[in-house]
Amino acid sequence: MRILVVEDQAAQAEYTQKALREGGHAVDLARDGKEGLFLATTEQYDAIVLDRMLPAVDGLTLLRTLRASQITTPVLLLSALAESDDRVEGLRAGSDDYLTKPFSTAELLARLDAITRRAQPGPAAQTQWLQVGDLQLDRLARRARRGSVGIELQPREYQLLEFLMRHAGQVVTRTMLLEGVWDYHFDPGTNVIDVHISKLRAKIDGPDLPPLLHTVRGAGYRLGEA
Repeated sequence: MRILVVEDQAAQAEYTQKALREGGHAVDLARDGKEGLFLATTEQYDAIVLDRMLPAVDGLTLLRTLRASQITTPVLLLSALAESDDRVEGLRAGSDDYLTKPFSTAELLARLDAITRRAQPGPAAQTQWLQVGDLQLDRLARRARRGSVGIELQPREYQLLEFLMRHAGQVVTRTMLLEGVWDYHFDPGTNVIDVHISKLRAKIDGPDLPPLLHTVRGAGYRLGEA
């Protein structure tokens, strides 16, 4: 996806931008509300990550201006204000979701995934099947198969495969896997990811099949046809 981040705090902007790029997204960054409003009204984005407190034009004013201009791009509003009234005000201004600081990479990506799915018409948001090449995953039955051959998965292997398939073609970092599959927000200092990747690769990449699960040296893993 192409995402616009509007954030004036340098450290927070760098963190958000890095998290989104590691998630495989293209990111434009605006440092104040005026620049953010210009980009949001002149460029096409799949989603906007918008800080509430901004110089020049504040986040709520920017958001209300977009909605008044009939721009329906999904917006995730960020704020250090965590009171219920603050969240309600943000939602009423036109945001699709509200995320309080500090937040994890996994939650940021999950909430963006959710608001962009909701923006899709019809049944696309309720996709039962994920497919990469001849590898298929039935999310309702929680079953996988490659071609006509079923694949037995342990619960954690299923979670890992689903996460990789939802990010098919993208480089998935170890941090993303720790947060998105294990719900760890720290590095446990173990080889838990390597062990599960190895087991999953043995199940989906047979000796006579073209490999789908690739290691991207120094970066992470990618699921996709070569």
